[in-house]
Amino acid sequence: MKTSKKNKLYYKVDQALDNIRPYLKVDGGDIDLIEVTKDKIAKVKFTGSCATCDVSMMTFRNGIETTIKKNVPEIKEVIEII
Repeated sequence: MKTSKKNKLYYKVDQALDNIRPYLKVDGGDIDLIEVTKDKIAKVKFTGSCATCDVSMMTFRNGIETTIKKNVPEIKEVIEII
């Protein structure tokens, strides 16, 4: 079966998140990739302690968003689902 471009993009974003997950897990948290839309928007959701952390917005902007856009430049926007 041929892998679609959408699936490839999802996989690339998930691989980029794998670079960050160990740092989140040290503090009892994680991040899930919910969806990559056809408009190339990645939707993510913090889980565990990251979901309620006071600095999650800073982690999102400086860690998650930056890493995704650096590793997957096709992604136009990263949105945090609450």
